[in-house]
Amino acid sequence: MRKVSRGVLAVMLAAGLSGVSGTAHAATATTDGDILAQLKAIPGMTVQEKTSALTGYRWFWLNYRQPVDHRHPEKGWFEQRILLEHKSDDRPMVLYTSGYNTPGTMFLSEPTGLVDGNQISVEYRYFSPSIPQPAVWTKDNIWQAATDEHDLIKALKRIYHGKWISTGASKGGMTATYHKRYYPNDVDGTVAYVAPNDVNNKEDSAYDKFFKTVGTDPKCRVDLENLQREMLKRRPEMEARMTAAAQEAGYTWNIIKSVDVAFENSVMDFEWAFWQYHLQSECPDVPATTASTDDIYNYFDLISGALTYTDQGLEQFIPYYYQAGTQLGWPSPSFKYLHPLLRHESTYQPRTYVPRDIPMKFDPTVMPDIDRWVKTSASHMLFLYGQNDPWGAEPFRVGPHARDSKVFVSPGLNHSGRLIATLPAAQKAEATADVLRWAGVSAPQNKTLLGPQVTEDPALAQHPRL
Repeated sequence: MRKVSRGVLAVMLAAGLSGVSGTAHAATATTDGDILAQLKAIPGMTVQEKTSALTGYRWFWLNYRQPVDHRHPEKGWFEQRILLEHKSDDRPMVLYTSGYNTPGTMFLSEPTGLVDGNQISVEYRYFSPSIPQPAVWTKDNIWQAATDEHDLIKALKRIYHGKWISTGASKGGMTATYHKRYYPNDVDGTVAYVAPNDVNNKEDSAYDKFFKTVGTDPKCRVDLENLQREMLKRRPEMEARMTAAAQEAGYTWNIIKSVDVAFENSVMDFEWAFWQYHLQSECPDVPATTASTDDIYNYFDLISGALTYTDQGLEQFIPYYYQAGTQLGWPSPSFKYLHPLLRHESTYQPRTYVPRDIPMKFDPTVMPDIDRWVKTSASHMLFLYGQNDPWGAEPFRVGPHARDSKVFVSPGLNHSGRLIATLPAAQKAEATADVLRWAGVSAPQNKTLLGPQVTEDPALAQHPRL
């Protein structure tokens, strides 16, 4: 799918969290007398059963009525979309979130496959179609979203009495962590993949250190930086191609104001996006600075997404950028090697990507609270990172007072989840054992998920920045 850039500041993660997707089969799961009727009996829940694409599972699309403001439920409601893959009410339940939209097709996350469980994929508030009307933007915050999950878990535990595991990747991993901080007893364990932890938004030197050392091939780092400079030197030709592509697609640049700002933001994304979603083995594919402008533009489009910062590219991610600019923070590498060629470096921040009629004010107290809690009070949590992922430059760390919690890094991997399967053997066994123990399962249930052939959440292959 077309990439949208680090610009989707993190978005995506993506990857890898997922384990299996399938072709259509008749549903073979037990009716559990009957699960459809039980779901419909939950107050505030509407249910639609879909044709299952995974053997042994029934597939339901749910809408659950949530308050716009959990502190003042009388002020309005919205419908939150949830996808349920039901196996049996006596199996563990895995709560998965991408931190964005729910996927439109069935898939099983890595933890779900390990424990042979049920799975709900929860759409994050303010992502379409789970949007309050009117949109009260101050309620697009991490406590409100955590409380959405808390209320949903309470409702579904009327049916699913077994162990619960929460999981997610990138912003989804952040979401699972924040939910655990505010409601630590809702789930029995949390597996957070490639979750950034921007404790101090004003201190971003970790990213500069990362880009100076990422990978084992210094030539690759030099080639990427040289190509970025060459793109900026060919600014008129590159922007002409971007403009033509936008016109052909019917896209506009009103939010970011100009193609010049959009181009420069995408160039600043470039090195980040390469390491986020590509491997060192792809370094030979980086064009030389002597390549034709068409070749350089096509590679730029492949890595950064030339239309990422159009209004149409930004629209679906405005709720993320709003959160980044009000609570989550955002990475700001120094770009010293680009300075003579940059005109709009100050625009490389979330405020640029959110319409000006939406007020934003950053709260610097929220992320330090989360970080402090993880270090001192986390329990039954597993944090997984890829060694070559820029988002792992500022990771979560567990302190001596955390209980039954660990951080693992998969060598040479990027932002593309599926990290339990790719850990060194001893760590893989340890992480697998933790997930099984938290879920009350004695042995891995789907051994295909322990190998390298795992897929990703279909919703997570859309953008290169979170």
